[in-house]
Amino acid sequence: MTPEGTLKPAKALNGVHGICLLPHSPFTFQEIKQHGDVNESVCGTPNVGSKQRPIPQKIWQERPSCLRPIHCGLKDDKHLAETVANVLTSLPFIALGIRAPRKNLNCKIYANSLIGVGVASSLYHASRGKLRKYLRWADYTMIATATMCLSRALRNENSKMLMVASAVCLPIQPLMVSAVHTGLMEVAFAKRAFQDPDLRMAYNVHKMSSILGGAFFIAEDVFHETPFLHAGWHLAAAVGVGTCNKLLE
Repeated sequence: MTPEGTLKPAKALNGVHGICLLPHSPFTFQEIKQHGDVNESVCGTPNVGSKQRPIPQKIWQERPSCLRPIHCGLKDDKHLAETVANVLTSLPFIALGIRAPRKNLNCKIYANSLIGVGVASSLYHASRGKLRKYLRWADYTMIATATMCLSRALRNENSKMLMVASAVCLPIQPLMVSAVHTGLMEVAFAKRAFQDPDLRMAYNVHKMSSILGGAFFIAEDVFHETPFLHAGWHLAAAVGVGTCNKLLE
């Protein structure tokens, strides 16, 4: 037998169960897996796990946090008294929505969204069980919708691209939408207060209520066992919303 002949796999061994001779290596073999009556040869190929996730599913599960839905701990409403306080402090948003200026279509939409905030918040805090997490999502989404509508009512120059992007992100990332449009509202409020001295008092009250509301919001996460912090955030936010109504007038 010539040396060249030793490098060629013997055809007589082809098809023998359990053996697969590879070119350039007559001594390399791999076990052939059987599935029912069909033999599946994996000779010369890497062993790929049969339980690997499809690529689209893997990409979706590894998407960045900005594309993930909200996740909340649902730590408030620990007892009946706190639930009552949270529901009662949600009602001012309904009153503010009823009394909000309705001088044009954008203002009317914003006023109705404020009523939606009060209703969604009241339903969430009064709820229990599996329905609660869905009402929490509705609560966050209505807050984001109201901030978006307020930004539109104050700034007609908002680009259509921004509003479309906000509407797309609204169901999956309402907190991000709230942050963007709250920032736009704060800039517009500051500019108008600088130009109109009659708005400066309202703007100062708005700044203090925003700072206090932010403090309550952070304290609720840090001191989650302390009751009524969420109700305090409701009241501070309601004061801030009331000053925005003054701006719309």
